[in-house]
Amino acid sequence: MADSEKRYRPATELVHGGTTRSQFGETSEAMFLTQGFVYANAEAAEARFNGEDPGFVYSRYANPTVAMFEERMTLLEGAEAARGTASGMAAVTAALVCDLNAGDHVVASRALFGSCDYILTDFLPRLGITSTLVDGTDLDAWQQAVTPKTRAFFMETPSNPTLELIDIAAVAEIARASGARLIVDNVFATPLFQRPLQLGAHTVVYSATKHIDGQGRCLGGVVLSDEEWIEEKLAPYMKHAGPSMSPFNAWVLLKSLETLDVRITRQAESAARIADAIAGHHAVARVLYPGRDDHPQADIAKRQMSSGSTMVSIELKAGKRAAFNASNALQVVRISNNLGDAKSLVTHPATTTHQRLSEEERATLGISDGLLRLSVGLEDPLDLIEDLTAALDAAEREPIRAVS
Repeated sequence: MADSEKRYRPATELVHGGTTRSQFGETSEAMFLTQGFVYANAEAAEARFNGEDPGFVYSRYANPTVAMFEERMTLLEGAEAARGTASGMAAVTAALVCDLNAGDHVVASRALFGSCDYILTDFLPRLGITSTLVDGTDLDAWQQAVTPKTRAFFMETPSNPTLELIDIAAVAEIARASGARLIVDNVFATPLFQRPLQLGAHTVVYSATKHIDGQGRCLGGVVLSDEEWIEEKLAPYMKHAGPSMSPFNAWVLLKSLETLDVRITRQAESAARIADAIAGHHAVARVLYPGRDDHPQADIAKRQMSSGSTMVSIELKAGKRAAFNASNALQVVRISNNLGDAKSLVTHPATTTHQRLSEEERATLGISDGLLRLSVGLEDPLDLIEDLTAALDAAEREPIRAVS
């Protein structure tokens, strides 16, 4: 772009941001599928390794294609720096582990993706790091959980799968006052619909596997924060522990970012229509969607999100049997535990993403046996509404048994 210092609007940055070109002047970003790099002479290698020459050394440390993805994400997020990772959970784990020591303490919202819950309640304690899980909507609970050893706050908002919202700005104030860093998993809202750094968060993480790729092709993750923390804390961890992003996946994600705005804007519009269309269905106990006025934290949604995003949670009155019946009756929507895809996907959290939790833990989180999590795709919204309505009509019927 003509003026590299000029800041552009998100849709423009998603197409052009961070692009560097080789001597061939290619239009599309180049894919540098290489593990290492060569040097003109031994002196050049020495300068590269001791930091006098800022070039690339090894793709586990940094890679030109991955660097383009990282730069584009910083421009989109409004962050100073970023590091791409092999998956979303690699991003979550790196953001926590790189800055914590044995004896430290983490406060986190209890409404978490199953793997995030595992990291906080199973993995980190093996390293001597303790965690306290709180009701994320209760600001007093965050404050009361702080100890002199608290070094990090962690939250998902909206949460997986009940779409619970947390007041990021208010929790950021508590974190800052206690000397802790706030890490926000922003995957459900996407960087276009919610800006945690602008609300006071210190670090943002994404599973790029979800909306950023958005087409079910590859894994990836990204951690974004201030440059000092990235360079002093995260970069050494990434270099030596090695949860690095594949250059091929970075190239796929770069191409996906070009259409992110178009895709998720359409998906969010469809999600809002679907939530309204099925909310009154006789088989439905409740519909959770951040864009609706009946969402439990609708006031927070209006304050910190520019859209309700692409996810809808549906609780069926008749429990697991009805949820399974409805899922099995769908013709357009497919059953899968992924989300943020161009294809609409549905999953039953109690038996998939959150099955490792006890029945009591799921009940505390509002994950009933009748809950379905719907990720709205790019299909015609009328086809999706018809498909979901027919499936909900079938939800309370007895399933047809095959005759042997």
